[in-house]
Amino acid sequence: MPEKEVILTLEGLKKLENELEQLKTVRRREVAERIKQAIDFGDISENSEYDDAKNEQAFIEGRIITLEKMLRNARVIDDQESNEIVGLGSTIILKDMDFGDDEEYTIVGSAEADPGVNKISNESPVGKAVLGNAKGTVVEVNVPAGILHYQIVDIK
Repeated sequence: MPEKEVILTLEGLKKLENELEQLKTVRRREVAERIKQAIDFGDISENSEYDDAKNEQAFIEGRIITLEKMLRNARVIDDQESNEIVGLGSTIILKDMDFGDDEEYTIVGSAEADPGVNKISNESPVGKAVLGNAKGTVVEVNVPAGILHYQIVDIK
């Protein structure tokens, strides 16, 4: 089965590369030192420090593998492509047609999605609904609570 393409903005690519570098150069060394210190305490069969350090080491190595795979399959998108049609990297203003609220979102790949800072995935219900549409378009978004209606007010 082919590996899934990971769509990133340039900012997202740099963030993942920095995290990978930090894990490989700093965190690996820190955990190795913790394991060494735990071994120095003596019997490792009942040593919780050793167990914690080994678990952290496994997590770090797993994350390194995940990041390397993501970066190997990364496709960087130009977040300045168009102000006419919503695409990956677009920052959009949506008007909630039911409540009148305006929200600003940036459409990113799933690896970069962070709803807490209004970065939504192109695979999310709202992301799928707005992709490929122009300013002024009203879209319907199917969510578990029902159907939401949004108008694309602006594309930046």
